[in-house]
Amino acid sequence: MPVSASFAAPAVPPVDEALLRETIRTLSSDAFEGREPGTAAEPKTLDAIIARFKAAGLKPGNKGPEGKPSWLQDVPTATITGGNRSPLVITGDALTLSFKPSSEFVAGSYRITPHSEVKDSELVFVGYGISAPELGWNDYAGIDMKGKTAVILVNDPDYAMATEEGLFRGRRMTYYGRWTYKFEEAARQGATAALIVHDTFPSAYGWQVVESSWSGAQHFVQSANNGADQTVANGWVQKSVAEAILKAAGKDLAALTAAAGQKGFKPVALGLKASLSFDNTIEKANSHNVIGILPGKSRPNEFVLYSAHWDHLGHCKPDATGDGICNGAIDNATGIAALVAMAKMNRAAGPAARSQVFLAVTLEESGLLGSEYYAQNPVFPLAKTVGGVNIDALYTGGSVKDVTVTGGDKSELTAILRKAEGAMGLAEAPEEGPEKGFYYRSDHFSFAKRGVPMLDLKRGTDLIVGGKAAGQAITNDYENLHYHQPSDEYQESWDVSGMKQDVTLFYRIGRELANGTTWPNWHPGDEFRAIRDKSLAEAAGK
Repeated sequence: MPVSASFAAPAVPPVDEALLRETIRTLSSDAFEGREPGTAAEPKTLDAIIARFKAAGLKPGNKGPEGKPSWLQDVPTATITGGNRSPLVITGDALTLSFKPSSEFVAGSYRITPHSEVKDSELVFVGYGISAPELGWNDYAGIDMKGKTAVILVNDPDYAMATEEGLFRGRRMTYYGRWTYKFEEAARQGATAALIVHDTFPSAYGWQVVESSWSGAQHFVQSANNGADQTVANGWVQKSVAEAILKAAGKDLAALTAAAGQKGFKPVALGLKASLSFDNTIEKANSHNVIGILPGKSRPNEFVLYSAHWDHLGHCKPDATGDGICNGAIDNATGIAALVAMAKMNRAAGPAARSQVFLAVTLEESGLLGSEYYAQNPVFPLAKTVGGVNIDALYTGGSVKDVTVTGGDKSELTAILRKAEGAMGLAEAPEEGPEKGFYYRSDHFSFAKRGVPMLDLKRGTDLIVGGKAAGQAITNDYENLHYHQPSDEYQESWDVSGMKQDVTLFYRIGRELANGTTWPNWHPGDEFRAIRDKSLAEAAGK
């Protein structure tokens, strides 16, 4: 349905600055030890969030044992740490190549199993590993991948463009360019294994990032089948390794890459086989999401969603002063404080037509696991979830003139956002680094990939007092000196007027959704449009 042309703009309740500050101050204090899930800090954190949700007027959003109201949703997780890793061995006619783990390739498994082994699996070059029916693109056309290993290019076909005009939005990365999608699609195609070719420019990070990320523990949501529907192994190879493998197959990586960038590309069997193995140490644990709700007065079975993650890193590497607690004041005590403040504002404004869900998720820092689990096991049906806003890290500093939309204009939510911006006198600034795919790296993505339109907004840098130079200085200071460091601590001297502006913007968007009748969809051609169309059709048919 099209978004309403008019923007309801009743009086907006004020943001309670004292509540905002108190929530951030409390959750980021040393008493909460950095809010690491699964530690003694978790129950204390959950109790603090629940107390503030209650005080703001929310009701428990879940049901516990015997159907009793509950604030919590269990999030069962598995942590897999690989070890005893073999080389990657490539064989062919009178040919054997061997590549060292860590320095030349990395691999892990999404399967919860003590041992992972790929033996003599046929290698197939599948270009960018994309199946996008809405774009008429299928890199797996005409091949049965059962038992085979996919060799996949990173990013998507038009990443090198200077503009966003390409089939895959040009320079802006789409979901199809994310490495997580490529492994998921290889599994859907029935592949035994998947190997992504690392290249620094389209990856947007060097090999050292891949190596360090895949050498330690990997965190997953537990599934009923222990990941049996996933590939046996997922991994990355250095570009030079891929070049050597393709040369042994009589192929050229550069030539195949050029071919893979054209519609109609067909997968290329390489006539080589891959073998690798590793052991897995498995630990299972349980964390919790916190769910509160303001029931709607006339359409209570339609839901607007606000999300923010409560977790942070806990104890970390001490700084020069000996402080070893990563308190996570900005990241993301500010997000939880915004949820609490918005709940109070909505309570003051009275019941909206639709229900509003306030979701504080766990394990964002471990790979969006809390939001992923909720999206897999929604308390409120995703087909009945209208859309929403995710809140992650609100910076300090004064009010601004502009807002940045992570991911750009992807859905009809943008129209509602722009009406709210207009009511607040805000401009829209272009996103920095669209090629880095930031839209796919925070909790809203867990809902978006299942069809629910979600906004992820960042305050711009053009401050009303001080302009862009002052705004950029605040951003640089946090990202370079405090992000994931013990110094991310609450300060009484903070100017939170910009945070209050953020909360007001989120409130206006959510309130319009909650009082409206429209069901925003993704724009035609967006990677999430098809699944939203399907869910809306199914919901309408019930």
